[in-house]
Amino acid sequence: MILFLHHRYRTPGGEERVVEQLAGLVEQQLGEHVQLLERGSDDVSRADAARGLLRGGLHPEEVARAVRRTGARIVHAHNLHPTYGWRALAAAQEAGARTVLHLHNYRLVCAVGTCTDPDGLDCVRCHGTDTRPGLRHNCRGSYAEGVPYAWGISRQQARILAHADAICAPSPFALRRLREMGVDFGTTPTHVLPGPIDHFAERSRADRGTYAMVAARLAREKGVDLAIDACRRAGVPLVIAGDGPLAEELQVRAAGGDVRFVGRLDRLRLDALRAGAALELVPSRMAETYGMSALEAMAAGVPLVATRVGALTDVAPADALVAPRDVPALAAAVSARFGDAAAGDEGIAVARRIAAPEKVVAALRAVYASAEAGIHG
Repeated sequence: MILFLHHRYRTPGGEERVVEQLAGLVEQQLGEHVQLLERGSDDVSRADAARGLLRGGLHPEEVARAVRRTGARIVHAHNLHPTYGWRALAAAQEAGARTVLHLHNYRLVCAVGTCTDPDGLDCVRCHGTDTRPGLRHNCRGSYAEGVPYAWGISRQQARILAHADAICAPSPFALRRLREMGVDFGTTPTHVLPGPIDHFAERSRADRGTYAMVAARLAREKGVDLAIDACRRAGVPLVIAGDGPLAEELQVRAAGGDVRFVGRLDRLRLDALRAGAALELVPSRMAETYGMSALEAMAAGVPLVATRVGALTDVAPADALVAPRDVPALAAAVSARFGDAAAGDEGIAVARRIAAPEKVVAALRAVYASAEAGIHG
């Protein structure tokens, strides 16, 4: 029995998909039952969020009860802030479970989890337990919210790490950057655990596609504005799937262009959108920890154009990458790769090597085995 812990974000994204997909793999491939213990930012007041950050989590006894009730041998913790915190891991261990800390993002150090400043640019000013730069730059957009985040994640960092029996992140880049940001994993075993892709096209149909697309949260760090400008310059129709705080601003920017906004799509509708695409853009400004949208596009046989940042450099073919924030280079790559079925076929092979279910299952087994070995100090 594996117990998943996850605090959902206000705007769901790739992390929620990975949590769901990993749970499916554990049940279908490892033959173990999974129970999800979940809270959400939409259900938590700002006052309770602040209390959770400052106290190291709220209601840890709920986690202990779940471990005892289910007999969970592993607690696989995804996003812990703001309401689970280090106390959830401690409660799980005291109740007899081993703990896995899954670092989908940079939240151990960064109050917004993305390593971006308020302009959406890559930022590593916060380092180790020094989270004051994020407060000075008002990264949370509100000092009332920023203070408990800065204080809470700084105070909790060492205790969270101390109560993890194994640690995993979605890419080698993510682990490397966390270390460069001053995170001390000590002797706790660390692993790369890619997010799984459960469907791969037999071959690319990009030569029949009629538009480029973006599937992303509509936030500054995702660079959707760059995709709009590049596709306008390249004369290519663009479809944008997703929602987020910049929705209205981006619609104004796209006015007069061949751009269509379709909102946030469920998995089936997103698959259908990719089936008609000749290209997908992942124009991030941020150092992505994985690049799930990029891998999903490649798995579907859709040629990719992405920025040369973060883990995208590990997953995307070299000729698909351009310098971040370089609209002319992005437009040139769009023109060159639009409808390129050979590039789409190459992407399918790359995605299989990285994220095929059998690859992820092998990594999961290693993560859980090292957590149960519990050899660290």
